[in-house]
Amino acid sequence: MAADRAVLQEGSCYAEVTSDPLSLQRLADLVADDGAGAVATFTGTTRNSFQGKKTEHLEYEAYVPMAAKKLLELCRQACARWPLCGAAIAHRTGVVRVGEASVVIACSSPHRRDALEACHWAIDELKASVPIWKKEFFEGGEVWKENEEWRAEQRRLRDEAEQQRTGQQQAG
Repeated sequence: MAADRAVLQEGSCYAEVTSDPLSLQRLADLVADDGAGAVATFTGTTRNSFQGKKTEHLEYEAYVPMAAKKLLELCRQACARWPLCGAAIAHRTGVVRVGEASVVIACSSPHRRDALEACHWAIDELKASVPIWKKEFFEGGEVWKENEEWRAEQRRLRDEAEQQRTGQQQAG
């Protein structure tokens, strides 16, 4: 296993962190199963703009062994939450140009809803918990970027917890 690549597989769960281009079809093939009536996939790509400025490229950094272990953990959790036939996640590191895939997720299940929900859950959990960092390069600058959706969700959860504490104190 090279320092810039890690592949882990456990049963029907597959995780990969690599600097090589990603293949949606390869991940879909990995989760293919005769018992699956659905294969849901997600591909996250580099878009061409950042806050109204032209994107040049993204660069991803990761502690590759830890990131791969976390991706495999997410696959196992998805398989425990939904009746999946298989789950696979691959994430790029290094330079990712506009239009190229940064992340690919594939989930298969007997019924579409489970595969779709697991795929949706997996990308949200990946962005919130996997130690992979993104730097955006755009016209006139560059910036390390954290997941804004995750930040907003964390604020919402903190606000809800604070409201519950305040409500309990007032009732007590």
